[in-house]
Parts: sequence; structure tokens; C-alpha cells
Amino acid sequence: MIDWLYRYPTLYPGILLKRYKRFFADVQLDSGEVVTAHCPNTGPMTGVSTIGSAVQLSKSDNPQRKLAYTLELIQVNDNEPTWVGVNTALPNRVIKLALAKNLFPELGEYSQVKGEVVYGQDKKSRVDFFLTGNDNQPPIYLEVKNTTWCQGTLALFPDTETTRGQKHLRELTALLPQTRAVMLYFINRGDCVEFAPGDITDPVYGKLLRDAIALGLEVLPCRFAVSPEGIRYLGLAKLKV
Repeated sequence: MIDWLYRYPTLYPGILLKRYKRFFADVQLDSGEVVTAHCPNTGPMTGVSTIGSAVQLSKSDNPQRKLAYTLELIQVNDNEPTWVGVNTALPNRVIKLALAKNLFPELGEYSQVKGEVVYGQDKKSRVDFFLTGNDNQPPIYLEVKNTTWCQGTLALFPDTETTRGQKHLRELTALLPQTRAVMLYFINRGDCVEFAPGDITDPVYGKLLRDAIALGLEVLPCRFAVSPEGIRYLGLAKLKV
């Protein structure tokens, strides 16, 4: 029996015709109908937005939505087809489920999980998850980054320059060593076994990550197998920094 961490709702298969204005994707469904789907990924989606690729869409029953369909999965690699999750709103939901199951032994013991907790010197930032409950260790600040870009079996983040990502690293680094800070890379495809910073696209991010690791930042490059049925946790990728 497959141990699904997350099960997708009913998905609708199709072919990617065009992605434009960051938030829109035209898709021809298997039924022949052409629909415009919401693309919940503002990045370039390097290597995973090829025209003609097989895709999977979810459909909302909310009549107030302008676009009923949402782009969820794109298939890559014709020789060894692999599904890649492109809905950037989903990883945090999946990690919340994983934290409730204590799926990451590297985090140690905790009993309380809070999301979107305000932190930082200016108190204007929010960390994805704040873990507490073990008096023998400091609280854990945990940030999640969706990762879809790869070279071979090496997952890379980011796939473009990210000043927001740089800011998150600086803020987590400022917490050290008084508390624990964790950067969790959600590798949203099952064909990668290693992880490294994307120095080609954002060398500043790569330097900040290495500097943070040297000061005690913990990195969890988490591998997930993705399919139209759901998402399974595969363990950690090898960190290459």
C-alpha cells in the first residue's frame, strides 16, 4: 500500500499550449476543449514549462473564481517521464501535514507547530513554520522553498535571481546561534538525488546560503515523488555546497 502524504483531487489531463503573463496557461484538455488555467508560479519555471508537455489541472467548484482550472503538474523528460509539481501554494500545505506526522527526524522533538509567525528585527517578516514544545532545545524557525529546476539528478534553487529569497536567508542567519533556523527545500519531483544552490542564476543567494550554513543554518533538501495520484516523501537529497 502506497503511503501518500498528500492526495490530489480529481485532475484533468491535457497539453500545455502557452504560458503567458506569469499567471496564465492555455491548455488543451484530453477532451479537446482549450481552457485558460491559473498558473500559481510566478517564476520562470526553468526547464518545466515546455510547450507541448503533458499537464494536469485541478478544477475549482467556486463560481466566484475567474479561472476555474489551476495548473498543478507538468511532465518532463521524454525518455524517462517525470511529473513535476508547479503549484507553489501546495508545498507549505504538504509540509504542514509532514510536520504533524513528525516525518523529519532531523528536527528532533516538538509538540506545537505554528504557521506564518512574525519574526525579524523589523517584525515585518513571517517564517513559514515555528516549532516549539521541547524545553531541552530552542524553538525552530523553518522556511520552505519550492524547488523544480534541475540539471540531471541535481536539484537547484533558485532558478532566477530572488531578492526575497536572499532576504529570508539574511533573516534566518540573524537568528543564529541563539536558536535553530532551518531551510527546507521542497524538491517537487522524484528524479533528483542531490541538491545545490543555483549559483548560475543567483550567486548572491549561493554565497548567503553557504555563509549561513557555516554559522549553523540547517538545510533539509527533501525529495518528493509527485504523480497525478498524490505526493510521497522519499527522504533527503545529498547536499552539495
